[in-house]
Amino acid sequence: MQFTLQKGPLSAAVDTKGGELISFRDGAGTEYIWNGDPAYWSGRNPILFPIVGSLKHGRVRINGQEYEMARHGFARRSEFTLAEQGADFAVLELRESPDTLARYPFPFLLRVRHQLLEDGFSTTFEVVNTGDGPLPYCVGAHTAFNCPLHQGERFEDYRLIFDQTEDAQSLALTPEGLLAPGKRAPILQGPDTIPLSHEPFDKLDTLIFDGLRSKGVRLVHKDTGHGVHMAFEDFPMIAFWTAAHANAPYICLEPWHGCAAWDDESGGFTDKPYCVTLQPGERRALAFTVRTV
Repeated sequence: MQFTLQKGPLSAAVDTKGGELISFRDGAGTEYIWNGDPAYWSGRNPILFPIVGSLKHGRVRINGQEYEMARHGFARRSEFTLAEQGADFAVLELRESPDTLARYPFPFLLRVRHQLLEDGFSTTFEVVNTGDGPLPYCVGAHTAFNCPLHQGERFEDYRLIFDQTEDAQSLALTPEGLLAPGKRAPILQGPDTIPLSHEPFDKLDTLIFDGLRSKGVRLVHKDTGHGVHMAFEDFPMIAFWTAAHANAPYICLEPWHGCAAWDDESGGFTDKPYCVTLQPGERRALAFTVRTV
């Protein structure tokens, strides 16, 4: 089921399937969110929970037992419940079910709040431990933006510009989608800007950064400066992705609290980098914001 949000000239749409914000338009009618054309990629803005990325051999060990889980977890394919709604916001909830317990043996509550702002939107992921033991999880966003935003523009006309200058290398993925120990690709060495082209994605699949000085990044046209700014203060990692070898007209900005398995990792859930563990009754909220520029 889909719901429309409105705040002044801004509008958005939210879908209970996956709990996603699937549309955001400004007052001029410009659509910022990718439309999910399956010729390129059928996703739009999936929620990554309770894992981010791929597991080694598709399995993870929890309390001495192995469980199977698909890449990025099950939230993106789950039906959420509408818990609250106002003119400019919606809160959707996902709880454990027999299906989730077979892959992730924990009671939980995932609350996702999508809120229109004066010049954009915010998304908040709140996880509550509703069980009687520790709850480990990872969470992230996979927000796909149209790139280019306007007819007559090209993907290559756009830039990713961090809030600060960075000396950063992208983590490298194996062909199985795992993080390769000891391998990094030089992407940023001093500047704050990544000029967009499809070539890096054809080679690396995903640009993945941790330990950045910046807590925000702009996706903007090189001449007009028009685009979006994403603030990701609550997340220790940021990734950028578009389909490889497809010349796809979108790019995903992905704040992560967690990541794919390392090729040499133990396989234990709680050993995953940036895994969050909540004690019974504890809750934690992580948010990111997107504003037009």
